[in-house]
Amino acid sequence: MGRFVVQTLREEEWAEQMRAALAGDDAAYRAVLHALSQSLRSAIRRGFAHAGAPLNDVEDVLQETLLALHLKRNTWDPEQPLGPWVRAIARHKLIDALRRRGRRIQVPIDAIIGTLAVEEDSSELDRQDAQRLVNGLPSRQRDVVQAISIDGQSIKEVAERLQMKEVAVRVTLHRGLKALGALHREDDRT
Repeated sequence: MGRFVVQTLREEEWAEQMRAALAGDDAAYRAVLHALSQSLRSAIRRGFAHAGAPLNDVEDVLQETLLALHLKRNTWDPEQPLGPWVRAIARHKLIDALRRRGRRIQVPIDAIIGTLAVEEDSSELDRQDAQRLVNGLPSRQRDVVQAISIDGQSIKEVAERLQMKEVAVRVTLHRGLKALGALHREDDRT
């Protein structure tokens, strides 16, 4: 079972627990907070490492994130996936903590690449539209966006295959995604 499938199943379980918690099930609430805290701790640790910041504030950011999740739990739409909502709150708390430290904030694309992938349950028309837009990119951007965002390859794999440096792959991916956004907006106007 692939990492994406396992993550999706885990997030579905967390969403069910959060729905039960919102309905008043204290045990489900404790379970979802415990599960989220373990996952968030490693994500926050990675965020600090990517920013080159010391790891001594990881637990503080984790507690701030869990508190924000608790205080904002009623803003989560139970019809929507839980993962993106949780990751957005955690990302903002991480950025806030790094800003307090006086560091320049750079969130590497690897940290958010999971949110860029096409969902497996997208309709065939959505996939065809996405592929049509990707095909409208210049060849190098198309190869990188296709490999990472659609095929699920890592930055390192793409860099090796295309004989590029990893940083060049990240820049190309960023530019490709920006161009895709422009193509999508242009497509919406027509």
